[in-house]
Amino acid sequence: IALIALLLFVAFGVKGAIFPFYVWLPQVHTVAAASVSSIFSGLLIKVGVYALLRVFTLIFVGDVAFTHTFIVAVCTMVLGVFGAVSQMNYKRILAYHSISQVGYMIAGLGLFTPASIAGAIYFIVHHAIVKSCLFLTAGVAEKITGTKELQKMGGLMAQAPLLSWLFFIAALSLAGVPPLSGFFGKLTLIKAAAAIPSYFMIAFAMAVGVLTLFSMIKIFLYAYWHQAPQVYAPEEGFRCFYALIPCIILVLLTVLMGIFAQPILSLCDDAAAQ
Repeated sequence: IALIALLLFVAFGVKGAIFPFYVWLPQVHTVAAASVSSIFSGLLIKVGVYALLRVFTLIFVGDVAFTHTFIVAVCTMVLGVFGAVSQMNYKRILAYHSISQVGYMIAGLGLFTPASIAGAIYFIVHHAIVKSCLFLTAGVAEKITGTKELQKMGGLMAQAPLLSWLFFIAALSLAGVPPLSGFFGKLTLIKAAAAIPSYFMIAFAMAVGVLTLFSMIKIFLYAYWHQAPQVYAPEEGFRCFYALIPCIILVLLTVLMGIFAQPILSLCDDAAAQ
Protein backbone atom coordinates (compact mmCIF):
# COMPACT_ATOMS: atom_id res chain seq x y z
CA ILE A 1 0.00 0.00 0.00
CA ALA A 2 2.87 2.38 0.78
CA LEU A 3 4.37 1.67 -2.64
CA ILE A 4 1.06 2.37 -4.35
CA ALA A 5 0.80 5.62 -2.39
CA LEU A 6 4.26 6.71 -3.53
CA LEU A 7 3.54 5.84 -7.17
CA LEU A 8 0.37 7.93 -7.11
CA PHE A 9 2.26 10.70 -5.33
CA VAL A 10 4.77 10.76 -8.19
CA ALA A 11 2.02 10.78 -10.83
CA PHE A 12 0.06 13.59 -9.21
CA GLY A 13 3.29 15.36 -8.26
CA VAL A 14 4.35 15.59 -11.92
CA LYS A 15 0.92 16.99 -12.77
CA GLY A 16 1.07 19.48 -9.89
CA ALA A 17 4.72 20.48 -10.52
CA ILE A 18 5.98 19.75 -7.01
CA PHE A 19 9.57 18.99 -6.00
CA PRO A 20 11.40 17.26 -7.67
CA PHE A 21 9.04 16.93 -10.66
CA TYR A 22 8.68 20.60 -11.58
CA VAL A 23 11.48 21.14 -14.12
CA TRP A 24 9.15 20.98 -17.12
CA LEU A 25 6.90 23.84 -16.03
CA PRO A 26 9.04 27.01 -16.52
CA GLN A 27 9.95 26.05 -20.09
CA VAL A 28 6.31 25.44 -20.99
CA HIS A 29 5.06 28.73 -19.55
CA THR A 30 7.79 30.80 -21.18
CA VAL A 31 6.84 29.81 -24.73
CA ALA A 32 3.07 29.34 -24.34
CA ALA A 33 0.56 32.09 -25.08
CA ALA A 34 -0.51 34.09 -22.05
CA SER A 35 -4.08 32.81 -22.26
CA VAL A 36 -2.81 29.22 -22.28
CA SER A 37 -0.45 29.88 -19.35
CA SER A 38 -3.30 31.52 -17.45
CA ILE A 39 -5.54 28.47 -17.69
CA PHE A 40 -2.64 26.07 -17.30
CA SER A 41 -1.24 27.61 -14.11
CA GLY A 42 -4.56 28.79 -12.72
CA LEU A 43 -6.45 25.54 -13.16
CA LEU A 44 -4.69 22.55 -14.70
CA ILE A 45 -1.76 22.11 -12.31
CA LYS A 46 -4.30 22.38 -9.47
CA VAL A 47 -5.75 19.08 -10.68
CA GLY A 48 -2.65 17.31 -9.39
CA VAL A 49 -2.83 19.12 -6.05
CA TYR A 50 -6.55 18.45 -5.75
CA ALA A 51 -5.97 14.76 -6.46
CA LEU A 52 -3.27 14.63 -3.75
CA LEU A 53 -5.62 16.25 -1.24
CA ARG A 54 -8.37 13.77 -2.03
CA VAL A 55 -6.27 10.62 -2.16
CA PHE A 56 -4.06 11.36 0.87
CA THR A 57 -6.95 12.40 3.11
CA LEU A 58 -9.46 9.68 2.21
CA ILE A 59 -7.45 6.63 1.12
CA PHE A 60 -3.78 6.58 2.13
CA VAL A 61 -4.00 7.52 5.81
CA GLY A 62 -2.70 4.28 7.33
CA ASP A 63 0.93 5.43 7.67
CA VAL A 64 0.77 9.21 7.99
CA ALA A 65 4.32 9.50 9.34
CA PHE A 66 5.63 7.97 6.10
CA THR A 67 3.29 9.38 3.45
CA HIS A 68 2.53 12.85 4.87
CA THR A 69 5.63 15.00 5.21
CA PHE A 70 6.01 18.72 4.65
CA ILE A 71 9.69 18.45 3.63
CA VAL A 72 8.61 18.11 -0.01
CA ALA A 73 6.45 21.21 0.44
CA VAL A 74 9.35 23.21 1.88
CA CYS A 75 11.65 22.19 -0.99
CA THR A 76 8.97 23.09 -3.53
CA MET A 77 8.45 26.51 -1.94
CA VAL A 78 12.13 27.36 -1.55
CA LEU A 79 13.44 26.15 -4.92
CA GLY A 80 10.48 27.69 -6.73
CA VAL A 81 10.98 31.12 -5.20
CA PHE A 82 14.77 30.98 -5.70
CA GLY A 83 14.10 30.28 -9.38
CA ALA A 84 11.80 33.31 -9.55
CA VAL A 85 14.29 35.63 -7.83
CA SER A 86 17.06 34.63 -10.24
CA GLN A 87 15.09 35.25 -13.46
CA MET A 88 14.67 38.37 -15.60
CA ASN A 89 11.96 37.01 -17.91
CA TYR A 90 8.46 38.22 -16.97
CA LYS A 91 6.64 34.93 -17.65
CA ARG A 92 9.42 32.70 -16.35
CA ILE A 93 9.29 34.52 -13.00
CA LEU A 94 5.56 33.86 -12.80
CA ALA A 95 6.12 30.23 -13.79
CA TYR A 96 8.57 29.65 -10.95
CA HIS A 97 6.11 31.28 -8.59
CA SER A 98 3.51 28.74 -9.66
CA ILE A 99 5.89 26.08 -8.36
CA SER A 100 6.57 27.98 -5.15
CA GLN A 101 2.90 28.56 -4.39
CA VAL A 102 2.08 24.90 -4.95
CA GLY A 103 4.44 24.29 -2.03
CA TYR A 104 2.04 26.13 0.27
CA MET A 105 -0.82 23.90 -0.85
CA ILE A 106 1.20 20.73 -0.28
CA ALA A 107 2.26 22.10 3.11
CA GLY A 108 -1.37 21.95 4.20
CA LEU A 109 -1.40 18.26 3.34
CA GLY A 110 1.96 17.65 5.01
CA LEU A 111 0.85 19.23 8.29
CA PHE A 112 -2.29 17.07 8.03
CA THR A 113 -4.67 18.76 10.43
CA PRO A 114 -8.22 19.96 9.65
CA ALA A 115 -7.02 23.57 9.87
CA SER A 116 -4.11 23.02 7.48
CA ILE A 117 -6.30 21.16 4.97
CA ALA A 118 -8.80 24.04 5.12
CA GLY A 119 -5.96 26.48 4.48
CA ALA A 120 -4.79 24.44 1.50
CA ILE A 121 -8.30 24.43 0.00
CA TYR A 122 -8.58 28.20 0.41
CA PHE A 123 -5.10 28.67 -1.03
CA ILE A 124 -5.93 26.62 -4.14
CA VAL A 125 -8.89 28.89 -4.95
CA HIS A 126 -6.90 32.04 -4.20
CA HIS A 127 -3.97 30.98 -6.37
CA ALA A 128 -6.19 29.97 -9.29
CA ILE A 129 -7.61 33.50 -9.35
CA VAL A 130 -4.42 35.47 -8.78
CA LYS A 131 -2.04 33.52 -10.98
CA SER A 132 -4.52 33.53 -13.88
CA CYS A 133 -4.67 37.31 -13.56
CA LEU A 134 -0.89 37.72 -13.44
CA PHE A 135 -0.30 35.65 -16.58
CA LEU A 136 -2.95 37.64 -18.41
CA THR A 137 -1.25 40.90 -17.40
CA ALA A 138 2.01 39.43 -18.68
CA GLY A 139 0.33 38.77 -22.03
CA VAL A 140 -1.00 42.33 -22.28
CA ALA A 141 2.42 43.74 -21.33
CA GLU A 142 4.03 41.61 -24.03
CA LYS A 143 1.49 42.81 -26.61
CA ILE A 144 2.39 46.43 -25.79
CA THR A 145 6.17 46.10 -25.49
CA GLY A 146 6.86 43.19 -27.83
CA THR A 147 9.09 41.42 -25.31
CA LYS A 148 9.06 39.32 -22.14
CA GLU A 149 12.53 40.41 -20.99
CA LEU A 150 12.39 42.85 -18.10
CA GLN A 151 15.56 44.71 -19.15
CA LYS A 152 13.85 45.68 -22.43
CA MET A 153 10.62 46.82 -20.77
CA GLY A 154 9.58 49.92 -18.84
CA GLY A 155 7.22 52.85 -18.84
CA LEU A 156 3.99 50.83 -18.67
CA MET A 157 2.79 52.86 -15.68
CA ALA A 158 2.53 55.90 -17.96
CA GLN A 159 1.35 54.09 -21.08
CA ALA A 160 -1.08 51.61 -19.48
CA PRO A 161 -1.92 52.70 -15.90
CA LEU A 162 -4.89 50.32 -15.57
CA LEU A 163 -2.68 47.37 -16.47
CA SER A 164 -0.08 48.56 -13.97
CA TRP A 165 -2.46 48.77 -11.04
CA LEU A 166 -4.15 45.47 -11.85
CA PHE A 167 -0.74 43.79 -11.84
CA PHE A 168 0.23 45.56 -8.63
CA ILE A 169 -2.85 44.41 -6.71
CA ALA A 170 -2.57 40.83 -7.98
CA ALA A 171 1.16 40.79 -7.16
CA LEU A 172 0.52 41.96 -3.59
CA SER A 173 -2.10 39.25 -3.20
CA LEU A 174 0.35 36.60 -4.44
CA ALA A 175 2.92 37.82 -1.91
CA GLY A 176 0.37 37.67 0.92
CA VAL A 177 -0.20 41.34 1.71
CA PRO A 178 -3.38 42.10 3.70
CA PRO A 179 -6.30 42.49 3.18
CA LEU A 180 -6.10 40.46 -0.02
CA SER A 181 -6.85 36.74 -0.32
CA GLY A 182 -3.20 35.65 -0.32
CA PHE A 183 -2.72 36.99 3.20
CA PHE A 184 -5.53 34.91 4.66
CA GLY A 185 -4.42 31.78 2.83
CA LYS A 186 -0.91 32.02 4.23
CA LEU A 187 -2.14 33.12 7.66
CA THR A 188 -4.38 30.06 7.94
CA LEU A 189 -1.52 27.71 7.05
CA ILE A 190 0.88 29.45 9.46
CA LYS A 191 -1.68 29.27 12.29
CA ALA A 192 -2.16 25.57 11.55
CA ALA A 193 1.62 25.05 11.71
CA ALA A 194 1.81 26.99 15.00
CA ALA A 195 -0.85 24.76 16.54
CA ILE A 196 1.24 21.58 16.05
CA PRO A 197 3.76 23.36 16.55
CA SER A 198 6.02 23.35 13.48
CA TYR A 199 8.22 26.44 13.67
CA PHE A 200 10.42 25.09 10.88
CA MET A 201 7.45 25.28 8.52
CA ILE A 202 6.48 28.74 9.73
CA ALA A 203 9.97 30.14 9.18
CA PHE A 204 10.20 28.90 5.60
CA ALA A 205 6.65 29.98 4.73
CA MET A 206 7.34 33.53 5.91
CA ALA A 207 10.76 33.71 4.24
CA VAL A 208 9.32 32.53 0.93
CA GLY A 209 6.60 35.18 1.26
CA VAL A 210 9.25 37.90 1.58
CA LEU A 211 11.13 36.63 -1.48
CA THR A 212 7.86 36.45 -3.41
CA LEU A 213 7.23 40.12 -2.62
CA PHE A 214 10.80 40.95 -3.69
CA SER A 215 10.43 39.32 -7.12
CA MET A 216 7.00 40.90 -7.69
CA ILE A 217 8.46 44.33 -6.91
CA LYS A 218 11.27 43.55 -9.36
CA ILE A 219 8.74 43.02 -12.15
CA PHE A 220 6.88 46.19 -11.18
CA LEU A 221 10.02 48.33 -11.13
CA TYR A 222 11.45 47.05 -14.41
CA ALA A 223 8.31 46.68 -16.50
CA TYR A 224 6.05 49.37 -15.11
CA TRP A 225 7.94 52.00 -13.11
CA HIS A 226 11.23 52.52 -14.92
CA GLN A 227 11.44 54.77 -17.96
CA ALA A 228 10.61 53.09 -21.25
CA PRO A 229 13.81 52.17 -23.20
CA GLN A 230 12.00 52.66 -26.52
CA VAL A 231 8.77 53.83 -28.10
CA TYR A 232 6.37 50.90 -28.15
CA ALA A 233 4.20 50.07 -31.12
CA PRO A 234 1.40 47.74 -29.96
CA GLU A 235 0.02 45.22 -32.42
CA GLU A 236 -2.46 46.62 -34.92
CA GLY A 237 -6.04 46.33 -33.68
CA PHE A 238 -4.99 45.61 -30.09
CA ARG A 239 -7.25 47.25 -27.51
CA CYS A 240 -5.72 47.24 -24.05
CA PHE A 241 -8.93 47.83 -22.09
CA TYR A 242 -10.82 44.94 -23.67
CA ALA A 243 -7.88 42.62 -23.03
CA LEU A 244 -7.90 43.68 -19.37
CA ILE A 245 -11.57 42.91 -18.67
CA PRO A 246 -10.76 39.35 -17.39
CA CYS A 247 -8.00 40.85 -15.21
CA ILE A 248 -10.43 43.35 -13.70
CA ILE A 249 -12.83 40.53 -12.80
CA LEU A 250 -10.06 38.41 -11.27
CA VAL A 251 -8.65 41.31 -9.22
CA LEU A 252 -12.14 42.00 -7.86
CA LEU A 253 -12.40 38.34 -6.89
CA THR A 254 -9.13 38.35 -4.93
CA VAL A 255 -10.22 41.53 -3.12
CA LEU A 256 -13.62 40.00 -2.30
CA MET A 257 -11.98 36.77 -1.12
CA GLY A 258 -10.00 38.87 1.32
CA ILE A 259 -12.98 40.91 2.51
CA PHE A 260 -15.18 37.81 2.92
CA ALA A 261 -12.40 35.50 4.06
CA GLN A 262 -14.25 34.33 7.18
CA PRO A 263 -17.34 32.81 5.50
CA ILE A 264 -15.19 31.28 2.74
CA LEU A 265 -12.83 29.76 5.32
CA SER A 266 -15.86 28.37 7.17
CA LEU A 267 -16.78 26.45 4.03
CA CYS A 268 -13.18 25.26 3.72
CA ASP A 269 -13.28 24.13 7.37
CA ASP A 270 -16.40 22.06 6.68
CA ALA A 271 -14.75 20.43 3.66
CA ALA A 272 -11.55 19.73 5.60
CA ALA A 273 -13.47 18.24 8.53
CA GLN A 274 -14.99 15.65 6.21
